[in-house]
Amino acid sequence: MQPFTGQPAEWNDLISTLPISHVLQTWEWAQVKSKYGWQPMPFVWKDAGDVRAAAMLLKRSLPIGGFSARLSVLYAPKGPLLDWNNAALRARVLDDLQAFARRQGAILLKIDPDVVLGTGVPGSEEAVEVTGGQAVLSDMNRLGWRFSAEQIQFRNSVLLDLSPSEDEMLARMKQKTRYNVRLASRKGVTVRSGTPDDFPMLYKMYAETSLRDGFVIRNEGYYRTVWESFTRSPEPHAEPLIAEVDGEPVAAIFLFHFAGRAYYIYGMSREAHREKMPNYLLQWEAMRRAKTAGCTIYDLWGAPDEFTENDSMWGVFRFKEGLGGEVVRTLGAWDYPSGGLWYALYTQVLPRVLDLLRSRGKSRTRREVSA
Repeated sequence: MQPFTGQPAEWNDLISTLPISHVLQTWEWAQVKSKYGWQPMPFVWKDAGDVRAAAMLLKRSLPIGGFSARLSVLYAPKGPLLDWNNAALRARVLDDLQAFARRQGAILLKIDPDVVLGTGVPGSEEAVEVTGGQAVLSDMNRLGWRFSAEQIQFRNSVLLDLSPSEDEMLARMKQKTRYNVRLASRKGVTVRSGTPDDFPMLYKMYAETSLRDGFVIRNEGYYRTVWESFTRSPEPHAEPLIAEVDGEPVAAIFLFHFAGRAYYIYGMSREAHREKMPNYLLQWEAMRRAKTAGCTIYDLWGAPDEFTENDSMWGVFRFKEGLGGEVVRTLGAWDYPSGGLWYALYTQVLPRVLDLLRSRGKSRTRREVSA
């Protein structure tokens, strides 16, 4: 395990060649987080001069009394990146990360790589368990890692294969979804690329969506930082797509792509013209543009933890499932509790702090929407 000392573009080129590379491990994402209290720390693992694994670690110091100089948490969003089926490499990377966390005096090290445990909805005829993922799960438990109560990213998702032709992708959709895609076109819904001039409108739409659907978002400055960073970058890149009816924006998404994979990270909509099904045409256009950009997979970013109608994501999941995707269940976030008693205290206090921050965030969003 050694620090990466190259240029930003070199880091992105390097990780794009590793298995399960991810946009959240890019240099651009680390730079965004650096503006909000996180210190990027890129590392690589080499064998005979060749990079075999990499991890963009983020470090955050915790202002707890007089301990802020040494108390911290470490996080590798959607990392580390490596061939997780290689048991020897896996053991080496995990051992090095554990030792690094202890040397740093970190309370915990959190990782959430896209290690697949299974595909399909559990209990369905399509459900398949992945042997390699189960081996990783066993190792994590044996080495003292703990399944995290704080799942920052979605544990499960729905992936769309973009390699078939457009006709085949349409045919793969559920009948009602395919009908709604065509209905939107007939009802006059159009989709265009957004520009930075649209960002204020997009944030307000996102804020309205969060209040309607009950999730918490950050302030406008954070999203402006993300959107501006990625729309300016050629790779990784983000493109805002806006659905309109008679020139009125009614729904939008940000389509990210990196290393042959596209991501649906931010989505927003208004109540106006919902009967014209703008979200269906919007996703269809995203699929087409991602395919044109050379992507072979479209990650629809999130599926329920529990596949029941009681899960808060059930309605969104059914929409995504209708597009013809496959459920992928992953390892989720795991903590290495390098801080001993501090870890126990941190995990007890954190949920209360997060609840307070969420309450304040909702109040702030309401004020912004009504302004």
